[in-house]
Amino acid sequence: MHITLPTAVTLFRIALIPLFVVVFYLPFGWVHIAATVIFTLAAVTDWIDGYLARSMALESRFGAFLDPVADKLMVVVVIIVLVEAHPSIWVALPSIVIVAREITISALREWMAKLGSGTKVAVSFVGKVKTVIQMIALGFMIYSEPFIGLPIFAIGLTIYYIAALMTLYSMFIYLRAAWPELVDEG
Repeated sequence: MHITLPTAVTLFRIALIPLFVVVFYLPFGWVHIAATVIFTLAAVTDWIDGYLARSMALESRFGAFLDPVADKLMVVVVIIVLVEAHPSIWVALPSIVIVAREITISALREWMAKLGSGTKVAVSFVGKVKTVIQMIALGFMIYSEPFIGLPIFAIGLTIYYIAALMTLYSMFIYLRAAWPELVDEG
């Protein structure tokens, strides 16, 4: 199998996950900045690999499989780390919503693909907006330190709740699109 440039970028994003975890738990004052930079780099590479694949006509089945896996791995790892670092119902609740939605929609996409109806639950604009809001929220929460007097973690957590609401809304859109297949007795 030939690894294309976009797929190499996706693999790089996956390699950033253990680096993020190690840096996040280092006992130094600069870890929040470094972990935020690593996470932001991973988020940007998500856009870059897709852009490269489309613009260079390097789309591949492996890349199409690996890209959402890389996204979900990074997000779930960051969520777990943040829930552990900030153990409260206020962090856990939107985290549960976001992870549960990811599992539900991944299962739905797999099932719909088996039926030959995978395009009915393809990534939507709402899903992309949800992802951007979620990444901004997680970036703020990773940084977590006050900045010029602003409570960065609290701002991030507020945005995180907006992301959780967008998560529920996008899940509703996907489930509504798949509903005829879900209730078909055939």
